[in-house]
Amino acid sequence: MAHIVIRLSRFRLYLYRDSQLIKSYPIGIGKVATQTPQGVYTIVNKVPYPYSYPGGPLSPFGTLWMGLSRPHYGIHGTNCPSSIGKRVSKGCIRMHNRDVEDLARYVGIGTKVMILP
Repeated sequence: MAHIVIRLSRFRLYLYRDSQLIKSYPIGIGKVATQTPQGVYTIVNKVPYPYSYPGGPLSPFGTLWMGLSRPHYGIHGTNCPSSIGKRVSKGCIRMHNRDVEDLARYVGIGTKVMILP
């Protein structure tokens, strides 16, 4: 069974199947004032965010949102790729759009997400 481990200090999201590391992705995390909450959660929904119109701007959530069991927090893409690797969000985990789309192929509703320091 797949699960996600997020290491805030490393700005990395790790995807495991059982105990085997499958993938690793760079992430952006919460600012000091709006830190990403540590704990164990699950993915509760997956919502695509297509362009607002062909060739138009992306949503702040990029191309995909995966909501966590902690309300108002999620793993999502971004319309600002330079924010990856930094403390910039209001607590969510930001990923490059291609990475969050790739991750979504491996995980479903109910996938465990552990957020560690």
